[in-house]
Amino acid sequence: MLLTGPCDKGEKMLKMWYSFLLCLLSLQLEANPGLKVRITQKGLDYGRRIGVELLKQAILKETFPSWSGQESFSFVKVNYKISGLRINAVDFPETSASFIPGTGISLSVARASATISADWRMKAWLLRDQGGITVSLSGLFMAVVFEVSRDSTGHLSMLLHNCQLIINSVKVKLNGGSSWIYNFLSGYLEKPIQTKLDENLCLNIKYKIQMMDAQLRKLKVLSQIDAFAQIDCSLVSSPAVFKSHINLDLKGTVYPVGNHTDPPFMPAPFTLPSQGDSMLYLGVSNYFLKSASLAYYRAGIFNITISLSQELATSFNLTTGIFNDFVPQIAVYYITAHPVLLKLMATSPPVVSLQADGCSLQITGCVDVFAVLPNSTIQYIFTGNLTASTRVNLTVIKEKLIISLLLKRLQFSLLHSIASFSEQVSLVENFLFYALRSVAIPVINDKLGKGFPLPNLAHTVLIRPVIKVNQGHLVISTDVHYKQK
Repeated sequence: MLLTGPCDKGEKMLKMWYSFLLCLLSLQLEANPGLKVRITQKGLDYGRRIGVELLKQAILKETFPSWSGQESFSFVKVNYKISGLRINAVDFPETSASFIPGTGISLSVARASATISADWRMKAWLLRDQGGITVSLSGLFMAVVFEVSRDSTGHLSMLLHNCQLIINSVKVKLNGGSSWIYNFLSGYLEKPIQTKLDENLCLNIKYKIQMMDAQLRKLKVLSQIDAFAQIDCSLVSSPAVFKSHINLDLKGTVYPVGNHTDPPFMPAPFTLPSQGDSMLYLGVSNYFLKSASLAYYRAGIFNITISLSQELATSFNLTTGIFNDFVPQIAVYYITAHPVLLKLMATSPPVVSLQADGCSLQITGCVDVFAVLPNSTIQYIFTGNLTASTRVNLTVIKEKLIISLLLKRLQFSLLHSIASFSEQVSLVENFLFYALRSVAIPVINDKLGKGFPLPNLAHTVLIRPVIKVNQGHLVISTDVHYKQK
């Protein structure tokens, strides 16, 4: 017989909890995204062209610290100082960008050239002089690889992975001062200048990438949509880099403002199209729309109070007098016509469905109908359950996904009433269909009208976006255009 003591039981319990935590961690690491972003080679090439132009502008504005050195000429040591460095011209005739699978992005520059001007001072035994200097660089080759990843807070992170630099030619021309001195000195300055560039250019690039990484970490992953909802666009995994594209998987959860409790459902896996000629692809899952539906339900956006006589006065004056035509059992209570008030309340989160033939939204709720008496009090008329089936129209405007509803069908069942009218339920259903289509749905559309911000590159606008609805997700394919500040 094998006996186990308290220590053995404690060890088994510890192993069980350890296994449980490992399983939980693995589930978190394999979390499916609610939103997907894909940047293709076409998009990368466009970004490279824009980046080169921005780089030129930045280089021409760049300031550089002064530096000094010493050279020996026979038995004489000459101390010199170079200051006021400024780049006057730069040219990048050959540039390329490519994805490095599993790592990040490679950027290369070939046959680049630049012209640099500066001031120089020289001091030696019994000799001082100063003037200007022009440095011409040619045949510059640079290859930079930076790694992309996800940090612990869900932000995109960038790190310099490799930097190679080759400068084929450095020519120095001095002017000012005594001609025999700068003709003699210029040949000796070319080597230290090239050494200085070799030592500092990659370091400067590393510093710039670190600055970009710091800016990325400052970006808000939780964005405000409107007064009712926020969206979490944090990365759920590190970017997946392939030869032809890079994929970013985002959480894509919509929350009510101030309540960041995750919804009681999980996103299902989905994929973006394997081929396409657009720069950017945005995948929107059914999970994203379901979380938005739940968030707005919790925020009460689907609860609406409508005074029909006021809202529809321009098209059709709806008062209790309307019941004379189809519910006389109610009309007898109101010899004088009074305004009608509807209180609509969703009883569960609207159900979103993405099918190959389009997107639909089904809203289940109840309606209370009241008469507004002359003293502004309200008098109960009837209550019923509603199921409204709507078609969802999706458009992209100003980098936002705009959702609008169109009422297609309405089912009504009577719960309580001041008078029985079971035979006229279908007529009441038609009355409510008209009221909801004319007033309630436009009110909801107005609240949804601000749209959902789409993941987007900084300072870019989407060009000719196309939406394709698939089973369980939709894909927005688009090109982009950079708008400089």
